Amino acid sequence: MTPGENDSGTNNHTMTGSHENMVETPANIDTADYQAFLDDYSNQFAPTEGEVLHGHVLSVSDKEVIVDIGRKTEGLVPASQFPSWVEGKPAVRSGDSIEVMIDRSGNQVEGYILLSYERPHRLHIWEQLEKAVSEGSPVTGKVTNKIKGGLTVDIGVIAFLPSSQVETRPVHNLDGYLGRDIEVKVLKLNKRRGNAVVSRRALLEQAAETRKAEALANIHDGATVTGTIKNLTDYGAFVDLGGIDGLLHVSDLSYGNVTHPSAVVHVGDQVTLKVLKFDREKERISLGLKQLRPDPWLDIETRYPPQSRVLGRVVSVTDYGAFVELEPGVEGLIHISEMTWSRRMKHPAKVVKAGDQVEAVVLELKPKERRISLGIKQLEADPWTTVADRYSIGSVVEGRVRKLADFGAFVEIEEGIDGLVHVSDLSWTAHVKHPSELLKKGQVVQAAILNIDAANRRLSLGIKQLQPDAWETFFRAHQVGDSVRGKVCRAAPFGVFVELLPGVEGLCHRSEISDEAGKRRNLKQPVAAEEPALPLGQEFDFKIIKLNEAQKRIGLSLRALTDEDEQSRLQDYKRQAAAATSTVGDAIKHHQSEDKKD
Repeated sequence: MTPGENDSGTNNHTMTGSHENMVETPANIDTADYQAFLDDYSNQFAPTEGEVLHGHVLSVSDKEVIVDIGRKTEGLVPASQFPSWVEGKPAVRSGDSIEVMIDRSGNQVEGYILLSYERPHRLHIWEQLEKAVSEGSPVTGKVTNKIKGGLTVDIGVIAFLPSSQVETRPVHNLDGYLGRDIEVKVLKLNKRRGNAVVSRRALLEQAAETRKAEALANIHDGATVTGTIKNLTDYGAFVDLGGIDGLLHVSDLSYGNVTHPSAVVHVGDQVTLKVLKFDREKERISLGLKQLRPDPWLDIETRYPPQSRVLGRVVSVTDYGAFVELEPGVEGLIHISEMTWSRRMKHPAKVVKAGDQVEAVVLELKPKERRISLGIKQLEADPWTTVADRYSIGSVVEGRVRKLADFGAFVEIEEGIDGLVHVSDLSWTAHVKHPSELLKKGQVVQAAILNIDAANRRLSLGIKQLQPDAWETFFRAHQVGDSVRGKVCRAAPFGVFVELLPGVEGLCHRSEISDEAGKRRNLKQPVAAEEPALPLGQEFDFKIIKLNEAQKRIGLSLRALTDEDEQSRLQDYKRQAAAATSTVGDAIKHHQSEDKKD
């Protein structure tokens, strides 16, 4: 029989060895010798230190994981090498297949082969990183720390992310990235030193270019696009269309009056817009929001005819009026002059404020200019339409002085009705140069109505008409030739003014004062203006030589009265002399007649 066969002719040997390497034990070999042979055989096929082994987990504790690696001695992996834990133990279970390596660098554990779970895991990581570098593909990591010049990112190995590579724009505060999972691109990899440099900016720029290309492919004049409001300026809003920005001008936000884009849109808003113009070479895109809706001004005349009443919301108040939104894109102006019939209002804010709901009357419509003029005072009756029925010429009214001007004073006699007291109608006698000499703003006065012009909204008032006219009184009581007494009140080069009544003055020319003054006037000799012809403040009797009621002029003469007195005295003297002569003659004649009788 050959070795290994028994008497029955069958093979007689024993199967000995590990699970994977089964070696038959010849029957004619000593067991001890054969075991030495097996040990030598196992050593020949034992894994090297850098070889990756596939093992099966046998048990798990908080200190180690026991692994069957197909040898007669089981392997042990320290629990601290496992990154994930569950319920105080590494996150692996009995029967799981894991990759390990023989670890001969550390202390050996009696009865077990010391294994490393980290080394094969790290080896795979480097393989994946090298593949990512060669293919340019991104890897995912967690930001672990902030260091000088940037961040550290765990991508299996601790990589450096420079601050200039975090975003497409400079970032001044990196604290917000700590603990975040981010995708990065590996720029540099040094396996020997075990370090790497990564960039997030490269991926963002690449993604932006991809989005930009996709966006440009769908953009053309008239297209409808969706974007995000990126930032606002005084002249419009910039919209991110996906890698490329477009400008939404403030004039294209609404058909109404928009002073700033923030009144319609805000940063971060998702908006649907229309492409108005696209310059592909310069990559400039003009966008419009209002163009997605019909223009409300096209049929504005049918919806807001003149004299119709409308409701709206006050959107803004200015010094000259208030803008009222009648509907989106349609605004009308209520001018300050159309808010109240009174002229006292100084600012529209006294009547309305932003946000108020108001009713108004359409006064004028200009579709081409996109203007609507509104009024709220028209909701009430115009007081001027009935002023002629409520007042009559000559009637006395009372009001408050509202305004003073060079030519007169405006007096409000009721809400919306002002009358003018001309400066010439303030006093019969005083020479008034400005109404402030007699009146002050806010003063309550009485006046007589002189004229009513409702069509032109004018009312003439007079204050002096409440008192008798001193001039008229004087002219009615005197005529030419009358003697009057007056006081010299002021002098002039040509004579003196004499006050005859309060406010009534007459002029006595130098030629009517004395013969000497008349002679000098006829000879055209100069007369000193500083030498009054008569002393100021003294009273004299004068003769009226001229009356002009229309021009309110009275001519006086001192000389005429003096001449008249002289003529009167002369005539009296003549009468007396004649009387005396007549008496002597009569006596002689009487005596003669008596003698004849005898």
